[in-house]
Amino acid sequence: MPFDVLTMGRVGVDVYPLQTGVGLAEVTSFGKYLGGSPTNVAVAAARYGRSSAVITKTGRDPFGDFVRTALDGYGVDSRFVGTSAIAPTPVTFCEIFPPDDFPLYFYRLPKAPDLDITPGELDLDAVRDARIFWVTGTGLSEEPSRSATLAALAHRAKAGPTVFDLDWREMFWADPSQAHAHYAEALRHTTVAVGNLDECEIATGEREPYAAAKALLAAGVELAVVKQGPKGVLAMDRDGSVAEIPPVPVEVVNGLGAGDAFGGALCHGLLSGWDTRRTVAFANVAGAIVAGRLSCSDAMPTEAEVDTRLREATPAPALTDRKA
Repeated sequence: MPFDVLTMGRVGVDVYPLQTGVGLAEVTSFGKYLGGSPTNVAVAAARYGRSSAVITKTGRDPFGDFVRTALDGYGVDSRFVGTSAIAPTPVTFCEIFPPDDFPLYFYRLPKAPDLDITPGELDLDAVRDARIFWVTGTGLSEEPSRSATLAALAHRAKAGPTVFDLDWREMFWADPSQAHAHYAEALRHTTVAVGNLDECEIATGEREPYAAAKALLAAGVELAVVKQGPKGVLAMDRDGSVAEIPPVPVEVVNGLGAGDAFGGALCHGLLSGWDTRRTVAFANVAGAIVAGRLSCSDAMPTEAEVDTRLREATPAPALTDRKA
């Protein structure tokens, strides 16, 4: 049975302070959570009742065991979680200074196991058959993950919705100047691109939201989603239709999981056959809900929670559709 959502890429353990407004040097207690953007997207999709799995690798260590146990607990299939001997399972620390300062500290050197995925290890039938396949920019940052990601995309050949989360993390690239070419290659094989303004600029050279969306469409996708933080979300379809979704008011606790919640909700909307406006509005609210919570994976909302928040909006969000 094909998966509804199959993601590929980063996994790890998020170690988040249980105190806010305090630097790591002063923090006295932490919470341990499943982490890694595509992994969190798979968890978010599972919260909506979608069958999901993630293609990734951990180290040979207890944190790798934790990852598998956590995935199983969230209802995410762990069959494609391999093991690499090159390094321990990555750990990520953050500092929490609401509303908009969340420094991240990645422990992924000399190389993270999730970048050790090779083309020959892929279940290409599962990739092609999944109702949605999701990859990230981090997966392109280093070999052999880069070749594996591009091989998976080429084999899928846009057989169904294929999402490229632009996911720009400059510190993961030995030579950031190479990113644009690899992003361009991935965009040729994807149908949906999602990114913030910084990520869109890396992928297209454009930072203005409308210009970035048009450039993503010109690069080969059918739907471009440009996240603008406090200015909301812009979505543009291949036919030039535009949906502008304003931000959802939220008392931010930790903004780090909002994008992953957005991604899982986006997948749910696409699978549900909703139009772009409804899909992105739903995803926008899901992201806001998680921004108001501490963790990422644990914080992913259910459909009922998102629908309730949508109904509670006063006034209802003004959703604008027009042609670009």
